[in-house]
Amino acid sequence: MEIRLIFTSDKPNVEIPATDLTSVVLRRVDELADKPALIDGPTDRTLTYAQLRTQVKILATGLNQRGFKKGDVLALFCPNVPEYAVIFLGVASVGGINTTVNSLYSTPELIHQFNDSGARFLITIPQFMDRAIPAAQATGIEEIFVLGEAEGATPFTELMQNDGNAPQVEINSSEDLVALPYSSGTTGLSKGVMLTHENLIANMVLTCEMNALTDEDRMLGVLPFFHIYGMVLILNLAIYRGITLVTMPRFDMQQFLELVQKHRITSLNLVPPLILGLAKQPIVDKYDLSSVRIIGSGAAPLGPELEKACGKRLQCDIYQGYGLTEVAGASHVNNADAPPEKQGSVGKVLPNTETRIIDTETGAEVGVNERGEVCIRGPHIMPGYLNNQEATDGCIDKDGWFHTGDIGFADEDGYFFIVDRVKELIKYKGYQVAPAELEAILLAHPDIADAAVIPSPDEEAGEVPKAFVVRTGDISAQEILDHVASIVAPTKKIRLLEFVDEIPKSAAGKILRRILVEKERARLAG
Repeated sequence: MEIRLIFTSDKPNVEIPATDLTSVVLRRVDELADKPALIDGPTDRTLTYAQLRTQVKILATGLNQRGFKKGDVLALFCPNVPEYAVIFLGVASVGGINTTVNSLYSTPELIHQFNDSGARFLITIPQFMDRAIPAAQATGIEEIFVLGEAEGATPFTELMQNDGNAPQVEINSSEDLVALPYSSGTTGLSKGVMLTHENLIANMVLTCEMNALTDEDRMLGVLPFFHIYGMVLILNLAIYRGITLVTMPRFDMQQFLELVQKHRITSLNLVPPLILGLAKQPIVDKYDLSSVRIIGSGAAPLGPELEKACGKRLQCDIYQGYGLTEVAGASHVNNADAPPEKQGSVGKVLPNTETRIIDTETGAEVGVNERGEVCIRGPHIMPGYLNNQEATDGCIDKDGWFHTGDIGFADEDGYFFIVDRVKELIKYKGYQVAPAELEAILLAHPDIADAAVIPSPDEEAGEVPKAFVVRTGDISAQEILDHVASIVAPTKKIRLLEFVDEIPKSAAGKILRRILVEKERARLAG
C-alpha cells in the first residue's frame, strides 16, 4: 500500500479574497490616507496612501482612453521607483497584464519578451531608451511612455492628465492574468510565467500569516520589482500591509546603508549576496543599523554560518523563505521564533499549501530527512508558461503538483531545507554533489568574500566540483581545498579552484552558473 507523505501548514487555512489585486492591495487606504506609502530613496519624493490610490485611478483612466483593455499587456521596464506601484496597480485595475522586464536586459532579450508577451505599450525611463527604442521598433509595441522626457517617447505625464474615472472592469481573480514575469533564463531563453490575480493575492495573504510585520515597520525596496520576490513580497505586500516602503533604483552598498540609517528601516528582504555584504564588509560598521529587527532571505540558499554571522553583527533576526516565480513568490517561510537548530532551513509550508518530496529517479514519495525534488500545490501556483504547453506539462502534473526542480528534504518537525537545483547537481563518479552546499562552506570562511561552484568535465569522474573564489585575504588555493576537504565527504571535495574578481549574478542575486560553465568549457577547449 502506498503511503502518502504530504506536508501541510501548522496554521489553519485562510480565506483568499475572490476579487481583483488592486482592491486587495489598497484595502486600507481610507484608514492610512496621509501615511507615506512610498518614498523614493535618493530624492525623498513621497506618495501617501491616498495619493497612491488617486494616481492608480488616473493611470487606469489614461490607459483606458488609449484603448488599453482587459487582457492587454503592458511592459514595465523601470527601476524601483514609486511610480512602479502606480503602474502595476493601475494596469491591474483595468484587467491588464504587467509584463515586468529585467532592467539589465539587452535589446535582443527585450525583443524576445516583447514578442512573446504580445506587449502593446511600454513604460520606461530615459536611461533605458537606447535599448528600448530598437526593441520596440522590432516588435508590436505601439507606444513608449517615459518617466521624464526622451526623444521617441510620450511623457508619462500625458497619461496622467484626466479625471481618474476609469470604467469598472469585471475581473475573474482565478482566471484573469495580472502579471507576466519572465523566468531568469539561467538555462536558456526566459519563459513567461502566467500569474492570476488570485495567485498574487494568495501569496501576499498567506505570507503575512507567517511573518511578524506591524504597521510601524518600514521596509526598503532594494531588490528589483521586476522579479517575483520584489514584485509580490516587497512592493505589493508592503502596501497591502500598510507599511512605508522606501525604494532604491539600483543597488549601491553605501546608499543602501545610508537609507537604512536615515529612514530607520526595520525590515529588509534580501538575497544571500547582500547578507554576505552585511556580514563581512567593513563599511557596515560606519552606519547605525540598530533599527533593523528582521531580515528575510530568499532567491538562493543561505548557509547557517552566514545567517548566524549577519544576525550577530546586526543584532537582528534572520529568516529564510523559499519560493519561485511559478508559485507567485513564497511557498515556505521560516519564522524568527524557530529553534536555533533550524537555522539554514527555509521554514514550514504556507497555509493553504501542500508540499511533497519525490525521488528524482523513480518519482516515488520519500520520507522524512530523505532528499528529493520538492513539489508544491496550492492557490498560488501558476496556470502555466505563456505559449509553452510543453514546458508547462513538464513541470505541472495531472494532479496539479508543480515540480520545482529543486532538491530538498523535510525534517521530523516539518522544517524544509533546500539543497540545490536538480539540473545543477554535479555528478562525481555517480555521486550527487550539491554546489550550494559547498558554496555555503566557502562563504563561511573569513578570507572568502564570494564563491560559486560548478561541474567541470573530467574523463575519469565524469564531473568534478570546481570553485570560483573571490578572496579577501592571502589564503592560498590549497588552504581552501584542505579546509573544505576537512568538512565534507571525500566524494564532495572541491577538486579545482580558480580565483576571480567577482561572481556573475542576475539582478535578483542568483549565481549565473552558465557563464562560469561556458568559461570553464572555453578553458578546457583552449
